[in-house]
Amino acid sequence: MAPSNGNLSRQGISDESLRATFAQLGFVTASASMIPVLREAFKAASASDITILIEGETGTGKQVLAHAIHQLDPKRSKFPFVTAHCSTITETLAESELFGHRRGAFTGAVTQRLGLFQAASQGTLFLDEINDLPLCVQPKLLDVIQRRIMRPLGSDREGPVTARIIAAANQPLQPLVLQQRFRSDLYYRLNVVRLRLPLLRERPDDLCALVIALADRYGSIYQPIKGIEQDLVSYLQMHSFPGNVRELENAVVRMLFAKNHGTSLSMEDWLAQDRDKDPDSDRDLIAEAAQNLWQAISSGGVSYAQAIVSLEKKILTAALAAGGRTRREVAQRLRISERTLYHMIRTHHVIDSPEL
Repeated sequence: MAPSNGNLSRQGISDESLRATFAQLGFVTASASMIPVLREAFKAASASDITILIEGETGTGKQVLAHAIHQLDPKRSKFPFVTAHCSTITETLAESELFGHRRGAFTGAVTQRLGLFQAASQGTLFLDEINDLPLCVQPKLLDVIQRRIMRPLGSDREGPVTARIIAAANQPLQPLVLQQRFRSDLYYRLNVVRLRLPLLRERPDDLCALVIALADRYGSIYQPIKGIEQDLVSYLQMHSFPGNVRELENAVVRMLFAKNHGTSLSMEDWLAQDRDKDPDSDRDLIAEAAQNLWQAISSGGVSYAQAIVSLEKKILTAALAAGGRTRREVAQRLRISERTLYHMIRTHHVIDSPEL
């Protein structure tokens, strides 16, 4: 149930109240860097007719944030929140999916069908993964958003569009515009309020709060969890989480399923939830690398010292190439300090990313 907006000042709400409001609606964060995003989303919620664009990788919580905005919207919260999965909309059925059709509009149209715009009447239409919307459909969507009028397929009558549009993209739209893979006029129409959700690994302060919130979500199925031990928190902060919050949620569910005792989650639970992984797999990889290194030394091509130096350089190069927006993140992955990483980069003359 959405919190009442009557007691919340749009300008004077505190950071803690802002976090609590969005947490109540399912979007949990403890990161200070997320406060500007929440504040902008909170402000946009009351501007009921304004279009919002949410950008962020898959699993960062775009749909959860969009639904929270809908629930905070005093004009639309009592009406439907409808999701359109743009990546699954085909060119041939796009108009029917979005705008509906009349009986007999095309072969197979045996009944009248409401489109998603009509289903979201007076509420919110969430256009998920809009970056995957076929190019041929984009001008039709633009026309509907601009004119606030639509016509079902096969009909000669136009009707008003009363739904609010919140669009989400799992990659930035501006580069797609430059590559002519997304219409610039549609981009500008959508980009009235732009919210960017950072990767989970960019907000490590969120991990503890998210784990507890996700565990609470499944509290009716599994045993209740009251805390998370520091060893697990430290490990999670070094984990890359390519699947973002969605990956973390799956891991939490597996930990809850595997847990047999206690009310706090620990490294023991993390290891227990990944039963499919061979516990000796990491040792096998190192043994394989050691064997290859020995073959290089025994062949007379390099000395032991040269092999070790070369190996360290290649590990460093691989770590930098694997991704990481900051030196701190790369150092965490390597389990070394930032100072040691900087020293290794200089020693081996490795060119890292300009962002690092």
